[in-house]
Amino acid sequence: MTSTDTTREEVVTARRTTVASKPAGATVPRVPAQLRGRPAQVRVAVYAEDLILQTGVVQQLRQRPEVELLSESEAGQAEVSLLVVDSLTETVTEHLRRLRLATTGRIGLVVGHFEAGGLQTIVENGVAAVLRRSEADQDRLVHLITALANGEGVMPGDLLGELLDRIGILQRTMLDGRGLTLSTLTAREAEMLKLVAEGFDTSEIAAKTSYSERTVKNVLHEIITRLGLRNRAHAVGYAMRRGLI
Repeated sequence: MTSTDTTREEVVTARRTTVASKPAGATVPRVPAQLRGRPAQVRVAVYAEDLILQTGVVQQLRQRPEVELLSESEAGQAEVSLLVVDSLTETVTEHLRRLRLATTGRIGLVVGHFEAGGLQTIVENGVAAVLRRSEADQDRLVHLITALANGEGVMPGDLLGELLDRIGILQRTMLDGRGLTLSTLTAREAEMLKLVAEGFDTSEIAAKTSYSERTVKNVLHEIITRLGLRNRAHAVGYAMRRGLI
């Protein structure tokens, strides 16, 4: 083979290599490999009793791609509201009440010391996940947040056991005697939910049922709490899907 033939062969080989290495549709931006299949971030608002507690949790979560931390002005858009406290005081309980009213997202609690009797308080105030501060490393915090975003609950084993015991007691002492279950509505409850579904407010329901407005509020609150629902609209949807109204 002459030197000219060798040169021609090298040029052809180089051209083939160039064509083969050029990606199809090169003008279309390519997604970086580390971002492919990446799940959507969970929008999280962090609240705490003091700046030190808040800074510690925020610093841990800021490193995680699963979480989008919201500013104070954006907190109303949070999918998950995370409250970090030392213990379940009356001030903390009031904060939980305000959070439940102010956000449509779910609430998680990171607490240092959890006293006996606190379970009822957190359940009544919409807390769906609890993590003790001594166990609140980065991975557990993210697990709690993603579980809440997926509609799940997270609780330490001892609290879960207490919750199940309480449900069993409720079933035996308050419902069995009246032939009810946790998912059953009384005639009065069903009537009031039907009126809510028809668009009547508290005062109008009170007038139509001949109960006081306070009784109407208490009855609707009992339904929402017993069935673990968020608000009146959620209760109506729940009851309609199950044919209870």
